[in-house]
Amino acid sequence: MVDSSFSRLYVTGTCPIRKPAGRLATRYIESETQVTDPILSVRNLRVVFPHRHGALVPIDDISFDVKKGEIIGFVGESGAGKSMTGAAIIGLIDPPGYIDQGEIWLDNERIDQLDVSAANRIRGRRISMVFQDPLTSLNPLRTIGDQLVETILTHLPVNGDEAKRKAMAGLEEVDIDPSRFNAYPHEFSGGMRQRVVIALALSAEPELIIADEPTTALDVSVQAQVLDLLKKLCREHGASVILITHDMGVIAETTDRVAVLYAGRLAEIGDTHQLLRHPQHPYTRGLIASTPAVEYGDISTELFQISGTMPRLDALPSGCAFHPRCEQALNYCASRRPELQPDGVACWLYADD
Repeated sequence: MVDSSFSRLYVTGTCPIRKPAGRLATRYIESETQVTDPILSVRNLRVVFPHRHGALVPIDDISFDVKKGEIIGFVGESGAGKSMTGAAIIGLIDPPGYIDQGEIWLDNERIDQLDVSAANRIRGRRISMVFQDPLTSLNPLRTIGDQLVETILTHLPVNGDEAKRKAMAGLEEVDIDPSRFNAYPHEFSGGMRQRVVIALALSAEPELIIADEPTTALDVSVQAQVLDLLKKLCREHGASVILITHDMGVIAETTDRVAVLYAGRLAEIGDTHQLLRHPQHPYTRGLIASTPAVEYGDISTELFQISGTMPRLDALPSGCAFHPRCEQALNYCASRRPELQPDGVACWLYADD
């Protein structure tokens, strides 16, 4: 049951809900995949947008790895920096923004300093993207079959017949009858269009897929189906996934590890199973406590609400950016910014010094 007193989180040392039920309960199992070496390494990444009153920094000195075959979730409120992180990785930061510092490595190749031609060879082939709204990813004037074939021919050394066979097989993989090969995007439902986008993302056999809120634009009834399909196919293809979402329930059901972002910095990162059981950062605890969980048919429990809002980039607080909203803030939280500790949390409550 959710306790409305946020301070109780630190009296008990546990999240103020029982063992997660409903959506959060499904993830309390061991990871289905044994993850090994990283396919992606991000080190000290900082993204800057010039501004008349000084630089805006939506991503500020974050580092993380994505292991081969794993699904890692990036979670946080709007403005936390989730989508900007994905854009930086795939090289799609809108001007005048740019990567000010840091390195991004895909396997053993540094990809943050590539020229346009080299970056285009990476995008779609080694890294694919699944966007929130499938209508923005599909050309309404071309059949889905044509779009699949074009993607395959662009990135793989195959002829037209082979590309068409792969495209038909890709439709079958996402549970779309190949007889609809010549159908147009408007002839599909939202959920079916997102399945087509997943087929497109997998068609060039990428090593990494970035899925940016892939179910937000869909009806609740089909969200779970699309997530299950994405997870299943990525396991089968051996692709790693960065899943960007604001929904802790999606994180619980889908991911192996989770990174919690706040105001452009990592607040906490770790194994999903452990983080849901033993969240440490006050922001992480608040996100979990504010997630609906149906337990024993009771949906009347009042949810916790984190006070305040995400700060604007041009008005970031000094010290820990979360301290104005944190009921456990210490005196120096307003002046000293915590660094990510070896145990995966950036909070003075757990710092060694």
